[in-house]
Amino acid sequence: MKKLIMAAAIATIWMSPLASAADYVIDDKGAHASINFKIKHLGYSWLTGRFDTFGGKFSYDQKDVSASKIEVNIDTTSVNSNHAERDKHLKSDDFLEVDKFANAKFVSSSVVDKGDDKLEIKGTLTLHGVSKEIVIEANKVGEGDDPWGGYRVGFSGTTRIGLKDFAMKMDLGPASTHVELELHIEGIKVK
Repeated sequence: MKKLIMAAAIATIWMSPLASAADYVIDDKGAHASINFKIKHLGYSWLTGRFDTFGGKFSYDQKDVSASKIEVNIDTTSVNSNHAERDKHLKSDDFLEVDKFANAKFVSSSVVDKGDDKLEIKGTLTLHGVSKEIVIEANKVGEGDDPWGGYRVGFSGTTRIGLKDFAMKMDLGPASTHVELELHIEGIKVK
């Protein structure tokens, strides 16, 4: 009996990091998440926009951040720069070519805890038919119970991608070769 109790105690201690891992769905329905972008316009100002339709999931374990995993799917046809004619151009074969590539996807390969709620997230972004590794510098914003009986955790992050790296044809000039992405992700814990 003593051996059985000891084995159960060791198993509990050994498995406890796994027990604290949790799965979350991104709260895109409540507009508590956003995928925003900005690019310099001729080097004089910033053109900003967002993707209105996206979803995804992630696992997060505060005690073992490196075990975290993230998957986000983006409907590229939902690009919104607050200007209908520009959005039409962004959807054309000069940029997103949404007739062929209506979806973009990010899948993490590693999450590194940099301390002080800072994370480095590496993974593959598939956009415009091209898959490339990117790095997202992220911060944990917070976590806790919500007023509806659920549990949430939120993160923000930034990354920078080159238009040519994702085979986009349009040359916007030397000041506009890269797009900056700003991500705000709030997840609802899956029960």
